[in-house]
Amino acid sequence: MHFLYFDPGLGAMIIQAIVAAVAGVVLFSKNLVHKIKVFLGLVKPIEDDVFDDIDVKDSDVDKTK
Repeated sequence: MHFLYFDPGLGAMIIQAIVAAVAGVVLFSKNLVHKIKVFLGLVKPIEDDVFDDIDVKDSDVDKTK
């Protein structure tokens, strides 16, 4: 008869792998569902322009360079 030994480090590693797999599936499926909704026209696409919220006027830019 063989007894398997699980030390606390291995148990923590197994739990961490399970949590990471669940988080990965949730995040991937959320992105996939959003792309399908955009394709079907149910929602508007998200524009990822980082500089939209920054107001820079032409007078603020140094034109001597």
